[in-house]
Amino acid sequence: MAKYKPCNDQQMVMLPISLQDQILPGTLEYTISELVEKRLDLSVFDARYNNDEVGAAAIHPKILLKVILLAYAKGMISSRQIERACHENILFIALSYGYAPDHSTIAAFVSSMQEEVQTIFSNVLQSQTTPFSLADFVFDADKQADVSLSEREGVDLSCPQSG
Repeated sequence: MAKYKPCNDQQMVMLPISLQDQILPGTLEYTISELVEKRLDLSVFDARYNNDEVGAAAIHPKILLKVILLAYAKGMISSRQIERACHENILFIALSYGYAPDHSTIAAFVSSMQEEVQTIFSNVLQSQTTPFSLADFVFDADKQADVSLSEREGVDLSCPQSG
């Protein structure tokens, strides 16, 4: 009779993981993290949170921005998909510092903070010291349609690269 190692699905495994070691320089998630941490003035969000004396602590807007930007860059636009990624994907877990924001928190942030997000990104893109351009942050849901149009019609839809 064949011998097999025992299969014990109750076995506990402890894996020490440094969340910040998961965000490697030169990657999209690293760029997003650096942008949000070092380039954005997030004080525009402070007035929207009225929980300084009463109420639970909110998830920091920088966490929500990082997670949403990475999700959108990867084609995830559903708040439930983003929430799931924050529970299952180590990159999203690292960017969210392990907090895993709820889908309702993500959806509320996206829908209610559009003006603030637009303001901070406009400031970054207008800055003389930023290495980013508007093309770095464009999310086009119709990209595939644009690609097939350019292939059929011979139309160049690419963004011109700034010098």
